[in-house]
Amino acid sequence: MMPAGAQSVRAGPAPFLYPVRRHGVRALGSLRRVAARLAAEPVGAAAAAAVLAYVAGAVLAPVLAPDNPSATDLGARLAAPSAAHWFGTDLLGRDIFSRTLYGARVSLLVGALTVGLSALIGTALGMAGAYYRGAVDLVGARAVELLQAFPYLIFAVAMMAFLGPGFWNLIWALALKGWIEFYRLARGETLTQSHREYVEAARAMGYPSSWILVSEILPNILNTVTVVALLRLGYFMVLEASLSFLGVGIPPSIPAWGSMINDGRNVLFVAWWVSTIPGLALLVLVLAVNLLGDRVREILDPHASRR
Repeated sequence: MMPAGAQSVRAGPAPFLYPVRRHGVRALGSLRRVAARLAAEPVGAAAAAAVLAYVAGAVLAPVLAPDNPSATDLGARLAAPSAAHWFGTDLLGRDIFSRTLYGARVSLLVGALTVGLSALIGTALGMAGAYYRGAVDLVGARAVELLQAFPYLIFAVAMMAFLGPGFWNLIWALALKGWIEFYRLARGETLTQSHREYVEAARAMGYPSSWILVSEILPNILNTVTVVALLRLGYFMVLEASLSFLGVGIPPSIPAWGSMINDGRNVLFVAWWVSTIPGLALLVLVLAVNLLGDRVREILDPHASRR
């Protein structure tokens, strides 16, 4: 006879609704712990403040930007940084400060959406393969081996050539290989967790596999997935900039740091600010994201630094 709790689970709403209620307090507690530890640590606080400043600048770009990022002024082309143009202008007289602010939107959006999509696909496939094994695990493992044979940048360039330029095409081109890291992580963690006592107890009580995966196993691997997502965020932003630099990423009509760096490479010794400023913006953001990811990993997994 099935326990009353198991019957209510099978008859109730979809399983993914329950972890939100059941583990919400735990997630908020982890968030408060991370925020408190970051605030008490100079490096972590500086990294978090830098990331928040970039996010604020990207969100408030229409308010903060002094000029339209696409407006041209050939009379002011290659103007040096001044009170009129804080970061100077490019070959078409476009204000680099305004374009840098709008470029932050592209990098943060592409990075965040790619990480989210990659984490969703990789975690779901990895957990399913590790738990169900058999054909599901075999197909996932073969797909990973096939994708690992291609260097990431070459694969992304080929996918962009196939899909064509565009914002969402760029995200899919990056995510189609980006899920591998999350798949391997989720698969390994699920293999470990699936033999723990709490999972065996849930099986003995008759809970369905989908419930066990989403409500029992997922919350116990979510911290690790979150840390990897933070660490991969900077990598995806660099890849986006690389593709835009090569001319196969974001369309030229949209300000992007990679295309801005490419615009100034031929005038680097004449107008250093055209390439250097967006390059420094990308460097500082990626460095801040990586430092933040390292600190969050140490907070959520104190044993990581000792391994």
